Amino acid sequence: MLIAAVDVGSARARAGLFTPDGHLVARASRGFETYRSPGGQADFVFSEIWNAVAEALSEARRMAGASPADLGALAFDATCSLVIEAEGLEPDVIAWHDHRAVAEAAEMSALDHPVVARAGGRVSPEMQTPKLMWLRRHRPDIWNAMTGIRDLCDHLAWRATGGTARSLCAAASKWPYLPERGWAVDLMDMLGLGALSLPGQVLPPGTAIGPLSARGAAELGLDRSCVVAVGLIDAFSGALGAAPDMPALIAGTSNCVMAPGVAQAPALWGPYPGAILPEESVTEGGQSATGATLEQIRRLYPGPETHETILARIAAHPEPEPGLHVLPDLKGNRAPFADPSMRGVIHGMATGADGLDALYWRTAVGIALGTRQVIGHMGIAPGRIAMAGGQARSALLRQLYADVTGADIHWQPEDAVLRGTAIAAAAPHLGGIRAARTRFHREVQVTRPARAAQALRERDWRIFLRMQEHRAEIMEMSRE
Repeated sequence: MLIAAVDVGSARARAGLFTPDGHLVARASRGFETYRSPGGQADFVFSEIWNAVAEALSEARRMAGASPADLGALAFDATCSLVIEAEGLEPDVIAWHDHRAVAEAAEMSALDHPVVARAGGRVSPEMQTPKLMWLRRHRPDIWNAMTGIRDLCDHLAWRATGGTARSLCAAASKWPYLPERGWAVDLMDMLGLGALSLPGQVLPPGTAIGPLSARGAAELGLDRSCVVAVGLIDAFSGALGAAPDMPALIAGTSNCVMAPGVAQAPALWGPYPGAILPEESVTEGGQSATGATLEQIRRLYPGPETHETILARIAAHPEPEPGLHVLPDLKGNRAPFADPSMRGVIHGMATGADGLDALYWRTAVGIALGTRQVIGHMGIAPGRIAMAGGQARSALLRQLYADVTGADIHWQPEDAVLRGTAIAAAAPHLGGIRAARTRFHREVQVTRPARAAQALRERDWRIFLRMQEHRAEIMEMSRE
């Protein structure tokens, strides 16, 4: 039997096939479009996402030489995008990074409620409740025509099985849901969402939902005997699949530091009991649009460039333009400031043919410094950090994070995010999610801080903090 995992990110669906002992057999991906509108709005079309999922699974199966009947288990992880079921609606998925609901998030943040407290006291417009408020107020036509609404990871499982189960991971971290008592009906009533129907049992990750439906099997090209398990939000899946027993840094489109045992605090999301593992709470400290910022810089190059070629040039000519400094808050700041209106700052001018490389590198330094700040805000001082996500594939960036944080960086080359989802898929067959994680564990590569670089990074850190102070002063002056 092969274990199938599907990860739906911000622009691509990726499928991986694993053996029951955790060996990655094949991996494939397909892209889908983002539809942007004024006012910070961004959407997807679910049918395009679903087609990308089916094509990626088919390609991975072809690469592995596997028949449909060989795949016995499947789970999905995804960004926390919001899928709206309404006849004729397209696009029908509000992207996770959509910021249309800033006013609604601020209104919700003013309430004294445990859901708000667990959102760090200042609810992000990237969460589902403010988006639901926005829909009810600004698109009553959609609201009244709506027949269902789900987190993307849940909608993928629903499309595959017809089952209405919802992931505890998604419900606890993005919806008005408290694991200890269920749906926060009182809060929903206060926000005008009391009439919203949210059917389906909320289940922990790795719980079996059931076999593929006839429709799901036909669309995915699999056998109906394949059992689908409850999945996770993508960053949580990365934490599950990364090296255990240490905080995890998921460095992808955004950066998320995931750690157990962190107390509730302003600008931190959590703690969320059972969101990854039973009888364990996890807290997230995040940075918005980190990898996305590097991608925007990549697109500024006049010719075709990849992140790999840019980083290779930088590695050959280290520290371009050390006088250039960047606060990389392209789309607001999650932690420690919890301010979606905050914007980035560039100090210094990168000139010459290498100017874009310098901007790219110094932005990467700023992102790593932001991660250090998040870790400090969480009140942890880890000697080891498990790193996953697209940025982790670069040895240069792994070294940068080690130098900036002072921690050993543990990286598993075989894709921690897909591995975490495969662990959830395998859990019903291997005696639970903890047993599956143990079975799927792999050796890691360790990057240790370079003593020679740490003095430079300490200087960067002092400048980073001073630039934040200056930005705050300028923002205050601008309001006068």
